[in-house]
Amino acid sequence: MSAEPTGLREAKKLETRQLISDHATRLFMQQGFEATTVAEIAIAARVAKKTVTNYFARKEDLALDHQEVFGNSLAVAVAERADGVSALAALRGAFDAALEARDPVAGFAGAAFSGMIADSPTLTARLRDLHDLREHALARALATATDAGPDDITPRAAAAQLAAAHRLLFTRIQELTLADHDNDEIAATLATEAAHVFDQLEPALAGYAIR
Repeated sequence: MSAEPTGLREAKKLETRQLISDHATRLFMQQGFEATTVAEIAIAARVAKKTVTNYFARKEDLALDHQEVFGNSLAVAVAERADGVSALAALRGAFDAALEARDPVAGFAGAAFSGMIADSPTLTARLRDLHDLREHALARALATATDAGPDDITPRAAAAQLAAAHRLLFTRIQELTLADHDNDEIAATLATEAAHVFDQLEPALAGYAIR
């Protein structure tokens, strides 16, 4: 009997991972993150508890399932910017696109999910960590983009300002979500507020890291 094709095995793994994540999110929103156990998630997903921990090393990973995409999002926007575009312009454009798409990575997660995070000290702390990791990834991307030396603080300073702007806007989306504004209202408000935030950065960073 021939072995199962690699593509099919990988597809099944992704399907199982998504199934576990979906059940975990449902339980977290119903019961709260802190009150839900990994054993309950395994029962709901009809898998062994060890299967859950094999796919998700930490309980937080079950709730925040797109950490890698989030952590790399700003760095990717800089790395993929077009010729003649500064890092600030690239990140500004990426945020505008995220608003248009109502992208969860920008903060559009829905009231139930946003409330789940806000109510959990563990998830709130982990989200802060992810914002810090995103800033560090951006600093590395800016250092590469500008050929900065290891002792040059400029990429870190620029990353601190740019990441802080995105952190503020993410938090603002979450605030409005929890205040029962719908996504279209939030996007309209953030379009104006984001323009103000990025305009404040223009004097310092408009000419920085132009490709």
